Amino acid sequence: MNATVSNLPISELLATRNTFVNPPSAVLIEKALSDHEGVLTDRGSLAVTTGKYTGRSPQDKFFVKDQNTADKIDWTRNQEVSETVFKALYQKVFHYLSDQKARYVFKGFAGADPKHRLSIQVINEYAWQNLFCRQLFISPTAEELKNHCADFTVLSAPGFKADPATDGTRSEAFIIVSITHRTILVGGTEYGGEIKKSVFSVMNYLLPQEGIMSMHCSANQGKNGDVALFFGLSGTGKTTLSNVPDRDLIGDDEHGWSEDGVFNIEGGCYAKTIHLSRKKEPQIYNSIQFGTVLENVIVFPDRKPDYDYSAITENTRAAYSLRSVSNALIPSVGGHPTAIIFLTADAFGVLPPISLLTPEQAMYQFLSGYTSKLAGTERGVTDPEATFSTCFGAPFMPLPASVYAELLGKQIRAHNVSAYLVNTGWTGGPYGVGKRMELRYTRRMIQAALKGEFTDVETVTDPIFGLHIPKTCPDVPNEVLMPWKTWNDPSEYDRTARQLAQKFHVNFRNFPEASDAIRSAGPRAQ
Repeated sequence: MNATVSNLPISELLATRNTFVNPPSAVLIEKALSDHEGVLTDRGSLAVTTGKYTGRSPQDKFFVKDQNTADKIDWTRNQEVSETVFKALYQKVFHYLSDQKARYVFKGFAGADPKHRLSIQVINEYAWQNLFCRQLFISPTAEELKNHCADFTVLSAPGFKADPATDGTRSEAFIIVSITHRTILVGGTEYGGEIKKSVFSVMNYLLPQEGIMSMHCSANQGKNGDVALFFGLSGTGKTTLSNVPDRDLIGDDEHGWSEDGVFNIEGGCYAKTIHLSRKKEPQIYNSIQFGTVLENVIVFPDRKPDYDYSAITENTRAAYSLRSVSNALIPSVGGHPTAIIFLTADAFGVLPPISLLTPEQAMYQFLSGYTSKLAGTERGVTDPEATFSTCFGAPFMPLPASVYAELLGKQIRAHNVSAYLVNTGWTGGPYGVGKRMELRYTRRMIQAALKGEFTDVETVTDPIFGLHIPKTCPDVPNEVLMPWKTWNDPSEYDRTARQLAQKFHVNFRNFPEASDAIRSAGPRAQ
């Protein structure tokens, strides 16, 4: 479609001089370097900084409320804006982009399954952000590009700052989605993740209405075709734990689950790079190649990236194509999952490192979406904060939570999927006292789960949370599996665990529609 808002057709913007449509990575890097948008690293990646916005700004994200969305979007979790505000900002952004010396256009797709993909075009002010889109969305073939007709358009103008007093925004930054006009406006923020997540939000609106479960999760596939899903918010380990050498990576963040199986919504990965090393995360490290975009990663004079530098933000990122991942599954589609892993970074340090879930417990954990917001993933978050994010992705889920929960429950029952809760957060005490769970232990526990090694292992039922904890796991000390055994003071553990259990109960009041079976699958302690 050719989006038109207030008689300003996108075709006019694309027809202006110095508009580059799907230029190769080399051209985009040349443009970015000549305009001083970033620097080149020793391996050919482009390192950029994103100004004061080094993470998502959820308070600046809005959906247009109109006759098409008023009764569909959950307005208790999503912010509304009027069509009048949207149209006025559209006009300003349109003219702003028209006045720039160059525009960079990406035409491609969201959704690796051709039956369920969305044709998108992103019009960028900056060359590096267009390179970002080239890495993270699905690029068309020459024939597909020739016949490409966008279903949705993103106008990205980070240099345009809104005036809240006259533009109806909360701040200078804004992310506004109009389902009716099939247009997304992103302005005032340079953080590339806003483009990626706004498209994901659109898919989360459209796919469930086709009966397809849309998910904020990573996915991989074993050599026997067994698929695993990893749910979790940013920083909980989705990318790290799904990108392993003995399994093929389907995708690291956004997926759909149809009657045919799982498909990636993206064409790339957006991995956190803080303290990245070749030894600990070789798949991610080696995927950072020519064309990769590094966000807020400082570069040494010899052009080597400093992955340990966190003064700008803990939320340093690498955006790279799946085609640079040695073990990626291309095209990124797989069968129905055999296992689901819910990842949580428990800042209280009381949840077990792995537990086996009943179907009812799986639904309870999915609706609760307990984790900790980690430093840098959102503006203002400097230390881990306990939070509940419905469906492990509330900021990107426009429809009521029950829509996603019912679809997931239906798929779990239909395909007899095993489910696990994995704590990648703290052990031996809360944040500031305990320590982060060792990655090697987490990897081994997940490996055991996916290989069926817990099938005949005796479990212990957590007296507070009701979770089923395996007594043993190969290569993991037994005491690590039982969280209360890692604390110096058992009474303090008990007090802290009950405090978290109460938070679960309070949060679950948001789901009065949940069945008694699901409600009773929560923590036992009141």
